[in-house]
Amino acid sequence: MLARATTHALVGIDARTVEVEAHLQRGAPAFAIVGLPDKACQEAKERVRSAVKSVELEWPRSRITVNLAPAGLKKEGSGFDLPIALAVLAATRQVPFERLDQHAALGELALDGRIRPVPGAIVAAEAARAAGLSRLLCAPESASEAALAGIDAIPVVHLGQAAAYLSGLVDVDPPPPSVSTPPLPQPDLEDVRGQERARRALELAAAGGHNILFGGPPGTGKTMLARRLPGILPALTQEQALEVTRIHSVAGILPARHGLVERPPFRAPHHTASTAAIVGGGPGPRPGEVTLAHHGVLLLDELGEFPRPALEALRQPLEDGSVAVARIAGRVTFPARFLLVGTMNLCPCGARGDPGLECACSTQRLAAYREKLSRALLDRFDLVVTVPRARAVEVAGKRGEASSAVAERVAAARERLDRGSPPLAPPASELLARAVDRVGLSARGHARVSRVAGTVAALAGAEAVAAEHMAEALSYRSPNELAVAA
Repeated sequence: MLARATTHALVGIDARTVEVEAHLQRGAPAFAIVGLPDKACQEAKERVRSAVKSVELEWPRSRITVNLAPAGLKKEGSGFDLPIALAVLAATRQVPFERLDQHAALGELALDGRIRPVPGAIVAAEAARAAGLSRLLCAPESASEAALAGIDAIPVVHLGQAAAYLSGLVDVDPPPPSVSTPPLPQPDLEDVRGQERARRALELAAAGGHNILFGGPPGTGKTMLARRLPGILPALTQEQALEVTRIHSVAGILPARHGLVERPPFRAPHHTASTAAIVGGGPGPRPGEVTLAHHGVLLLDELGEFPRPALEALRQPLEDGSVAVARIAGRVTFPARFLLVGTMNLCPCGARGDPGLECACSTQRLAAYREKLSRALLDRFDLVVTVPRARAVEVAGKRGEASSAVAERVAAARERLDRGSPPLAPPASELLARAVDRVGLSARGHARVSRVAGTVAALAGAEAVAAEHMAEALSYRSPNELAVAA
């Protein structure tokens, strides 16, 4: 007796169709799974057997062979439990295989038969729809997410309900796609007192999608400023929201019953994170922080404390908007178009730049600290800003402008930039040409200064980039702006 079920395996942030074949033959009772299953997938034998018995269905006393095709594709995770169980039940005629053929299935089985959610439900649903299937059996926690792909997601609580549904004994209505989940409150810029230059740079970064580096002594508000950047960014478009939701689902960080991720993601890994954790990797491989921050913000707090290999690995995604991870099993490309925000002290002891303290760092220690940040990486920051210690009058002064007001200007500037970057007026072009020799701008720096100047003009509502717009853009790339880069 032979029966088949359809499921999907994750490959990067995509899904590949997997046909689960269950074959029963006479012989001593045995259960084997073939087709390159990993350890979690092999352990499905025990979960499936216990789940079938727990929901009072018959477990066949036969030799059972389950093949996961294509055999050359590595199968990872516990999401194959449900389709394996359904294929075995169909092979024993406890489930009509004609109905099973019309469905895809995805889910982990508990020993008592309950169906648990697994990562990548929306990706599997998209692949099922592309394969011509209109329904997906999954855990209730995954149903609303899967419905975002335009498929009927059938929420089944346990294996017994799934078998009864396929046998036509019960009806299970698919839920509608999840409405957007209300975003959590964002830190507001009005909490920041003073620091007008840093606030202005943050607004430019949000309007033009520019990478920004804050440097200065500890306690000046660098991290506080950086964490308020997501609150002034525009909401994601529908296409971007689906892409971010897909990524977070595959990574297993999308909360259960969550709708579309409509706000730009914000990621802030610890400085002890490995290179693979930052850019992606592992046996899978799995997306890293640069991909989890796609269409959002990646904050590297205390930039100088990160391992140099991890920082240098950022150069490719910053230029290409994607990161390619090569393994023996194949090559996977992850999207990684994010806004990079770095914060750092100007020296290891943190006293450099603070008029009230004296730096105790030796020349050798300072040189080693500078060595962690290559010129190539620093060149990829469009805006470099020193954040000084606020004066007493500023700390005691009125609260700053609210994020909502800044966000309105950012959104208006984005609309202008979407219609095309403002052209450079002759005085602005001449100023930029002089700066190339004077400041020592690289070809990349030249292009980035031009983009920042265009953002300054867009925020001002100007039709062309004037000399004053170019001068402001150049001020953020001065070699004296950040002492550690000098």
